Amino acid sequence: MRDQANNPPPFCVGEWLDSDEQAFAGWMAALGAAARPDLPLDPVLHYFSDAVDRDAALFALVHQMFEQVPRTPPHDCSPTGHPQIRHFGHLLQMINVVLRTPPQFNKTGLTGLPINAMVDWSMATPSGRAFFLNPTVNHHLKRILNRWGEFLTSAASLPALGEDPRSGWFGADAMAEMPNFDEEFDCAPSLPYRGFTSWDDFFTRRFRAGRRPVAAPQDDAVIVNACESAPYRLSGDVELRERFWIKAQPYSLMHMLANDALAAQFAHGTVYQAFLSSFSYHRWHSPVAGTIVKAYVIDGTYFAESEHAGFDPCGPRQSQGYITQVATRALIFIEADHPAIGLMCFMAVGMAEVSTCDITVSVGQRVGKGEQLGMFHFGGSTHCLVFRPQTKLDFDLHGETPGLDAGNIAINARIATVRQD
Repeated sequence: MRDQANNPPPFCVGEWLDSDEQAFAGWMAALGAAARPDLPLDPVLHYFSDAVDRDAALFALVHQMFEQVPRTPPHDCSPTGHPQIRHFGHLLQMINVVLRTPPQFNKTGLTGLPINAMVDWSMATPSGRAFFLNPTVNHHLKRILNRWGEFLTSAASLPALGEDPRSGWFGADAMAEMPNFDEEFDCAPSLPYRGFTSWDDFFTRRFRAGRRPVAAPQDDAVIVNACESAPYRLSGDVELRERFWIKAQPYSLMHMLANDALAAQFAHGTVYQAFLSSFSYHRWHSPVAGTIVKAYVIDGTYFAESEHAGFDPCGPRQSQGYITQVATRALIFIEADHPAIGLMCFMAVGMAEVSTCDITVSVGQRVGKGEQLGMFHFGGSTHCLVFRPQTKLDFDLHGETPGLDAGNIAINARIATVRQD
């Protein structure tokens, strides 16, 4: 175990990985103890293993990525302090346990990204970066994560919502982090598990009516926050095509917007990016009143990160900009009612396990400002608002400085206003 006094744990953006490494290590150790070689693998893991074995390039990459992780501290252990996984078979056994294990609460962070923690060092190696960019790999990772999603939407996931004071999501420690839960969220405090039917039902919970009022509902010049999220970056004059893989991780609009025919309209426009935390509300709301022009999900990567992030102990913490170009994401183009805004795009971006993007609007639908667009299942991730260059905006970030240490801005709060030039 790592010396916590001399090596303080990193803060992980959005508290998705535990900021108390010792607590997370204990949880991972329990998973490892349950990962017996004699336990039959879930069929989706069998299919993944077979696909890798049949492909010579993937077979080489998956073995090299574990070999390329240094065997000296701190890489001899995972970022959680757990012994570093050194072969593909062990990884599959660990994931096999995860597929029927709901995340438990601990007071310093959510042990919500166990697979990410298992491959954190290996996905930063040259072979790991190539492996996790591969379409075949990501096809199977999607199936694996969907299988976990099936478990998390079942009643079998409910025990994690119990009242154990340390690990239960309705225990003393969790309620201290969410002190106004019963008043804030639509739930039934007198019922078992407060009336939630599964882990996913709890994580996609809704605010009670009136808890997040829409700013200036009658003023189409006011743009509201689309998620309960913290500002990460605000960029202007964004290029249509850019070398997004370089150290600065600039935005590349054609890649972000998946070469959509509408992408060229946003050349030299503005991108606002913000991230959600593990304790956040996880639904997306429309930042403007308007009409849905296009709405679809792009299949992408799950565990890819920027080369320049190096061995990020909280990957993809340092790759927030990079993943907007490559990760699984939802694109929702909206023709705003306000003519000075016109066409804009909301983009929901998945990160690691938190990559299920569920769009709940359809093409041609009218949406009011603050109306639901969709949600992340199993928590939240990061999102962008993309505006055309002719849309001139004054942003109000409520005193927050964009970056990894920013705090949340409430959903439906004013974040920008059309400039009256």
